[in-house]
Amino acid sequence: MSADILTVTDLKKYFVIGQSGLLKREPITVKAVDGVSFAVREGETFGLVGESGSGKSTVAYTVVGMYRPTAGTITFRGQNPFANKTRPLALKKEIQIVYQDPGSSLNPRRSIKEIIELPLRIHRPDENRIEQVVRLLEMVELPPDYMYKYPRMLGGGEKQMVAIARALATNPSFVILDEPTSALDVSIQGKIINLLIRLQKEFHLSYLFITHDLSLMRNVASRVAIMYLGKICEVAETAEFFRNPYHPYTQMLLSSIPVVSEEEEKLKPQKIISTGEIPSPVNIPSGCSFHLRCPARMDICSRVDPVMIEVEKGHTVRCHLYARASESIPPSEQ
Repeated sequence: MSADILTVTDLKKYFVIGQSGLLKREPITVKAVDGVSFAVREGETFGLVGESGSGKSTVAYTVVGMYRPTAGTITFRGQNPFANKTRPLALKKEIQIVYQDPGSSLNPRRSIKEIIELPLRIHRPDENRIEQVVRLLEMVELPPDYMYKYPRMLGGGEKQMVAIARALATNPSFVILDEPTSALDVSIQGKIINLLIRLQKEFHLSYLFITHDLSLMRNVASRVAIMYLGKICEVAETAEFFRNPYHPYTQMLLSSIPVVSEEEEKLKPQKIISTGEIPSPVNIPSGCSFHLRCPARMDICSRVDPVMIEVEKGHTVRCHLYARASESIPPSEQ
């Protein structure tokens, strides 16, 4: 088994969005990420899945260094990127990100050559930049003369290929993919996924793949983690995850995946219908944050937040249905 390249432990990222109370002195806090822990192995694709507002993109932006953690630790190959006020240049080189919308992540006033050249100027100043731009464009299956174009002259898929080339310009070992295909037409999504898979094998890249599409994870991820309201509720190897989901929220997500045949329908969990709506991240319910929508909720679910336990080797879940009393329930609550 490969060693871990990235380890995230009890990561928290809170945002103060205002004040409340008569004197406006009580902060209103959004707990975007609230105690997330996971590890990404060398050379693997780790899928982080969740609905909009679950906190998955905040995890990505914190790992890449756009946000500083409120609490918790991030370790990349034994180094803490946040040990100092500024991240080391070597870590900036090693960890890159591809954003969801290439239309907004590429500077419209710069040519493709200038966009790809910028990280080369910073991280690889001694190399022939024109040769490297050509090599990077060919790497993502774009002609060399595209370097003279501007983003407005490209289609969505071509823009995303440029964004991928820019991320690879520093010769990274770890790439965060923040919903890299969700803004693209269906016809181009498969091409981008195949490109990412080829590049991963060719350069032994490790991916943190952020998405809301469980069907996509079945084909690209080696392990999957499910997020809900800032917390991870289940982690498993991909095959095990789809074969034997434990958490009621996971079962709900899997049962709602559209299929085209009766054989596929038989493989899905029994249909679970949730009640209510997703709570506001400003006012997360006490206890298990999913209990208001959970068909299997118990009395303890509204009072005690469950902890992650390993139900089977490599398969962990945060749910009272599987927790042993001594592990998840304080003596005063038993």
